[in-house]
Amino acid sequence: MSEILQKIEEIEAEMARTQKNKATSGHLGLLKAKLAKLRRELIAPSGTGGKPGEGFEVSKSGDARVGLVGFPSVGKSSLLTRLTGTQSEAADYEFTTLTCIPGTIHYRGAKIQLLDLPGIIEGAKDGKGRGRQVIAVARSCNLILITLDASKPAYHKRLIEHELEGFGIRLNKKPANIVFRKKDRGGIAFSTAIQATHLNEEIVQSICKEYRIHSADVILREDATPDDLIDVIEGNRIYVPCLYVVNKIDAISMEELDLYDRLPHYVPICVKLDWNLDGLLEEMWDNLALVRIYTKPKGQIPDFNEPVVLRATSERAYTVEAFCNRLHKSLMKDFKYAIVWGTSVKFNGQKVGKDHILNDEDVIQIVKKI
Repeated sequence: MSEILQKIEEIEAEMARTQKNKATSGHLGLLKAKLAKLRRELIAPSGTGGKPGEGFEVSKSGDARVGLVGFPSVGKSSLLTRLTGTQSEAADYEFTTLTCIPGTIHYRGAKIQLLDLPGIIEGAKDGKGRGRQVIAVARSCNLILITLDASKPAYHKRLIEHELEGFGIRLNKKPANIVFRKKDRGGIAFSTAIQATHLNEEIVQSICKEYRIHSADVILREDATPDDLIDVIEGNRIYVPCLYVVNKIDAISMEELDLYDRLPHYVPICVKLDWNLDGLLEEMWDNLALVRIYTKPKGQIPDFNEPVVLRATSERAYTVEAFCNRLHKSLMKDFKYAIVWGTSVKFNGQKVGKDHILNDEDVIQIVKKI
């Protein structure tokens, strides 16, 4: 591992020395590809020398998973206790939490698993502290809450983002619209449907050469960067929504608080005084994009106590078919049609097929084949 870290440092130093212009764009693309490959080896070392069971993990439960990530002593444990009732040790000294502590938030009929992860330090992505284990758990989350201390320097946000990005986590981003197809012959065919300002044929060929890809079709459908192309080739990136939770706002002025309020994805709170915790829950709900569906057995009133919760895993995540599979995968074998009441239909009691998209708080009745 020390050899990999040394190579990473050398490449980063060379990138810092290299001026950015048209003449060096291909070389910089090659260096970025080399860096990405080394980072991949650091995340998942090749060979079987690693000890099994290293790190920590808790089994998934509930309808979604949310992770608290941040530097030590920013209030993550106190926030977990307030939102879930689960006791997580909190103290004035750093590194109070040494393992992953789960809790459950019951909100709007959904069960949301909240994980209090140990504080990370700068260099976590390179194996310092327990950073690799912490960030590995963060990759499994549906939403990340980067918890910040309002009284600490603002650049802490960028440091944590850098650690997560080094581990293949992309915050508040979507995969680049790039078509990448390997082929047997024909070389690298690069084309673009838009005006590309970051990528050209030389850069694309340099990156592909580093990955030993000699023939492929690369089609840009947006103004993507070399980093975007590397992410597509790597294919192991995790795209996660993120909220920046700024704790201890009682220690800053109103002018500073107004600045935080203007920034996107920021939620200012004070756990100690219970300020804006309801606002944080609402923001979490909106970013998780959960949809509650109530079931109605034939001849009975709907069950509004235990909704079936659907999460946005794909474009078809909210269909009737997805709802049936959430209940039981064998249900679609006998599916005939569904009757839906709610905002997703033109009139209440409308018959719909398996491709119908459901809205939040719809009521559904499944009719089976006889």
